[in-house]
Amino acid sequence: MEDTAAPLHERALTPDQARARFRAGERTPTAGWCEGWTQANLIAVPERLAEDLRLFAERNPQACPVLDVGEPGATSTRIFPGDLRTDLPGYRIYREGKPVADVDDVVEHWRQDLVAFLIGCSFTFEAALMRAGVPVRHVELGVNVPMYRTAVACRPAGALRGPLVVSMRPVPEHLVATAIEVSGRYPDVHGAPVHVGDPAALGIADLSRPDHGDPVPVRPGEVPLFWACGVTPQEAVMAGGVDYAIGHLPGHMAITDLRET
Repeated sequence: MEDTAAPLHERALTPDQARARFRAGERTPTAGWCEGWTQANLIAVPERLAEDLRLFAERNPQACPVLDVGEPGATSTRIFPGDLRTDLPGYRIYREGKPVADVDDVVEHWRQDLVAFLIGCSFTFEAALMRAGVPVRHVELGVNVPMYRTAVACRPAGALRGPLVVSMRPVPEHLVATAIEVSGRYPDVHGAPVHVGDPAALGIADLSRPDHGDPVPVRPGEVPLFWACGVTPQEAVMAGGVDYAIGHLPGHMAITDLRET
């Protein structure tokens, strides 16, 4: 199969080099970027809701594996020494539980009471899947991973509640066990799939209409595999009617200084 993943120069970038490109205005999903480094979801909530979010993550660990938490108002963390306001390739702002803007940076929107949570992202283990011979369709096609709201309710915590979100990757049937085994080595970035096979079992009616990201084809002889997704906290912000929050644009991740291992 032809390798149509992110160009070699993007896969070979260091996190600092990638963050500099995003700070300069590059806007793109980050699947395939910075091979060997951990990618993370961003969700920043007012300090008074930080304990709710911490408990929500604790109760829903496969969807919300917390890698790091910032101090109130801080724009960097131990694993993300860049600027959380500028060094991601896209952001989404929420007010009263509704997404109100997708923006290139959040310098003017960051507040001193915001606490940033960095939550593991499954983009981190995609290079390991490909090394094991498992194709990653959205990387091959150069599109964003498809993500779906499910009918599976997360365990609520305080103001936060809502559905589990999953990402989907189609895998040839003979490689399903390999994909489960390889991704299972990475519990801090969602680990093994939460479901294999029929999307209807998760309440997903149509794989061609993802709630976030882009659709990808499931070809004959392939099985859809579904991984818990770090967009789940953004759905919890919406379902809980949270007055203010900032998240990453789905698929446009924070690239951290943590190695993938």
